[in-house]
This record gives sequence, C-alpha cells and structure tokens, in this order.
Amino acid sequence: MLRILRSIFWLMFLFAANSAPALATETILVMGDSLSAGYGIAKEQSWPALLSVRLHAEKFDYGMVNLSISGETSAGGRARLPAALKTHRPAVVILALGANDGLRGLPLAQMRENLASMIRQSQSHKARVLLVGMRLPPNYGAEYEAQFAAVYAELARQYKVALLPFLFEGFAEQRAAFQADGLHPTAATQPLMLENVWPVLKPLLKRPGR
Repeated sequence: MLRILRSIFWLMFLFAANSAPALATETILVMGDSLSAGYGIAKEQSWPALLSVRLHAEKFDYGMVNLSISGETSAGGRARLPAALKTHRPAVVILALGANDGLRGLPLAQMRENLASMIRQSQSHKARVLLVGMRLPPNYGAEYEAQFAAVYAELARQYKVALLPFLFEGFAEQRAAFQADGLHPTAATQPLMLENVWPVLKPLLKRPGR
C-alpha cells in the first residue's frame, strides 16, 4: 500500500510540474499615472494588462509589473523608481509620466529633470527604456503645450531611448473614446492605446533563445 501511495504521489508531482506555467525570464516595468493604471475601468482592461496578454500570445517571455498610480507626477515616479528597479530588475522600463505635471502647470524644467533621472537610473540597471509622451489641451496655451511635448522628444534624442510621442494618437479628438471626465480613455479605447505602444515597444524585446 505504501508503495502504491508513493507512486501516486510521484505521478501527481510530475503532472503538477509539467502543468505549471513557466515563469517569465524577463520583466517589463510600467511607471505611469492614471492613464496606465486603468482609472475608472477594471484593471484587467487597462492597456498594460492587455500588453501582458499580447506578450503571451506572441510568445515573448516577459512578465508585466505595472506600478502606475492615479495622480502620479514625474517627481513621484522618480522617488519610487529606485526601489522598483531593485525589486523587479526589469529588462524594459516604460515611463509614461508627465501628464499630471502639465495639467498642474508645474515647471517643465523640473519635469524634464525628473524624467531624465528616471531614464538614467533605468539605463544604469541595464534596462531598455520606452518613453511615452503626452500632449496638453489647447487651453494651456500654444507655447506651453509645444514646450511640454518637446520635453519628450529632447529626452529621447539625448538619451537615445525609444519614444512614443503621444499615447492618444489617432483618437484624441474622439469624445466617445473617453470617460465622462473627458480625460481618461474608456475600456473600449485601451486596445487603441496598446496598438500605439506595441510597435515602439516590440523592437526592445527579445524572443526566447535570442
């Protein structure tokens, strides 16, 4: 009887070991604000969650860590990043911050330095960086709006990182794409955000065996 029980246990162990999903060998870290945190929608509907599904479907061996927080500024992200890099050791860092800096009219020089510091920290940990840009509504003034958008382009050029100039490209003018507040995309719009991110992110990824 004992021999039979041992045999059953061993077979169950082998089945569990062969059935368990393989752990991802690489990590993508997202540092963003409410636009990446899934504000107003289910977390599994957010574009980072959809990215996780896309990675699995296309056989990329990456796990997702989304540390985006609603209301986050570039200063807040800068303060949180060192611990995140140490804990998760990401291969890729997606920086999707700055929108709240702009909406609050914070000094752009401060925003620029915060994002620059995050890029430098990520690169010092051997992580590839994707910088995700935003644009401001026209009521902030053409000059401030242009200077705000230029921050992302300048940083991408200076530090040679991948850049998505505008997360809302292709649907920013569509009122139906946003929730009642007019600021946060709906669940139905999240796939469009992913389609903007994916072509810029994909070249930063490596498939198993590469």
